[in-house]
Amino acid sequence: MTRQKSMSRIYAALIAGCLSTMAFAQASDPAAAPVTHADKKAAKEQSKADKKASVAQAKADKKKTDAQADADKANADANVKDAKKQ
Repeated sequence: MTRQKSMSRIYAALIAGCLSTMAFAQASDPAAAPVTHADKKAAKEQSKADKKASVAQAKADKKKTDAQADADKANADANVKDAKKQ
């Protein structure tokens, strides 16, 4: 359970970092044209897409981590079984 919490915190930090970097990049460009309604809408849609991609990646990483944990457990069980035979 602790591993899952730490993974969630890592993903939250990564998402926050991406969002703050994007905000800084937009704010630090003095030559940028005024933001139009279409730009705001596009940025909002991009933000939604980025969030969905982050969630999907987090789920895939969790599945991978769980599968690795299952494989490690099976390997440990096999080692115990082999040790008992000897």
